[in-house]
Amino acid sequence: MSLPPLVEPASELTVDEVRRYSRHLIIPDVGMDGQKRLKNAKVLCVGAGGLGSPTLMYLAAAGVGTLGIIEFDEVDESNLQRQIIHSQSDIGRPKAESARDTVLGINPYVTVNLHQERLDSSNVMEIFGQYDLIVDGTDNFATRYLVNDACVLLNKPYVWGSIYRFDGQASVFWSEHGPCYRCLYPEPPPPGMVPSCAEGGVLGVLCASIGSIQATEAIKLLAGIGDPLVGRLTIYDALEMSYRQVKIRKDPECAVCGKNPTVTELIDYEAFCGVVSEEAQQAAMGATITPQQLKQWIDEGENIDIIDVREPNEHEIVAIPGARLIPKNDFLMGNALGELPQDKRIVLHCKTGVRSAEVLAVLKNAGFSDAVHVGGGVIGWVTQIEPEKPVY
Repeated sequence: MSLPPLVEPASELTVDEVRRYSRHLIIPDVGMDGQKRLKNAKVLCVGAGGLGSPTLMYLAAAGVGTLGIIEFDEVDESNLQRQIIHSQSDIGRPKAESARDTVLGINPYVTVNLHQERLDSSNVMEIFGQYDLIVDGTDNFATRYLVNDACVLLNKPYVWGSIYRFDGQASVFWSEHGPCYRCLYPEPPPPGMVPSCAEGGVLGVLCASIGSIQATEAIKLLAGIGDPLVGRLTIYDALEMSYRQVKIRKDPECAVCGKNPTVTELIDYEAFCGVVSEEAQQAAMGATITPQQLKQWIDEGENIDIIDVREPNEHEIVAIPGARLIPKNDFLMGNALGELPQDKRIVLHCKTGVRSAEVLAVLKNAGFSDAVHVGGGVIGWVTQIEPEKPVY
C-alpha cells in the first residue's frame, strides 16, 4: 500500500549536500523533496551488529539527518565476519562508539545519538519517543516483542529483520496501517527451540541482503515513496537465491493491536519469552557444576561420562577433553537415552549452558537423577581452564 511521507521536509539542502546526494536528486520519485525529508528524519537502529551495520551505513550514506544507535555490547573478534561497521582496530571498543565513527566517516553531515545501554521496559518509551522510525536489528525474542509493543503503544512504524544461517526475513510493522509483529508471531517459541545466531551461525553476507532491505524500507517510509512492506513478509533463501513474499493480515484478536487488547502496557519480556524453560531451570537447580569442578573430576579420575550436546561442526571447533558428542536433538527425540551408561554419572555441556540445561531436564525425567551440567559450557571451560583454545 502507498503511505504518506513519515516526516516533513527540511527547509533546504546546502550546496555540499546537493553535490553529495545528486544521484538521489535526479530520481523523480525522490528529488529535492524526498531528500529534504531524509535530512529532517530521525531514525533509531536497535543494535549495531549484523543487521545494524549495513542499515546504519546505508542510511548515513542516503542522508538521514539523525541516526540513533542503541547498543551496550563491545566489539568481539567473532563479530567481524558479518558486522562490517566495525574493524580489527575496534576490538574491545563499545560497538556504539565504533559504529558512530564509521557513520561519521561515511557522512559528516549526519547527527549521531548514542544510547549505550540495554533496551528494556524502563527506557524504551523515552528513547523511542525521540525518533520518527525504528529499525529493529536485534537477535533475541524478548527484545523483538519489547520493540513491537513499544512501537504499537507509541503508534510508530518499525522495520524488522531476522537472519539465521542462510535464511532471512524482513517486514514493516505499523499497527495504524497494518499488522504488528504479534499478529505474525502471537507467542514466542518455546525456550531453546530456536537457536540464536551464536548457537546456529549465520552466513555473513546474509546480513547485507536483509540489512539493505531494511534500509530501503526505511527510506521509502520516510520519503513516502513506493509500496512499503506493511502487511507483507519477505523471505530470502541465500542457498537457492530466492525471494518470496507472504501476506500478513492484521489479527483482530491480537493481544496488543487488536480490537480488545490485553497488553496495554509494557510487560516483563524476559519472563514472557524465557531464555530457559521453567523445567530446565528446575532441573539445573543443585545440578550445575563449574568448569573448575569438572576439571577436578577429570584429574581425580571420577567415574563420569562427559556428553557434548552441541552440533558436530561446533564440536570440531573446540571440545572439552574426553567429551563425546550426542546432539541435543537426539535427546529431545528420545534416541539418545539408550546410549547413556547406567554406571557412570552423566555430565552435560553445550556452548554456554542453555542447551545442556534443556537436555538435563530430559535426563532427570528419564531417571538419571545424579546427572549434572556445566554452567557456562565450553566457553566457560576455554575461558577458565584452557585459554589457548579458540572461542567461537
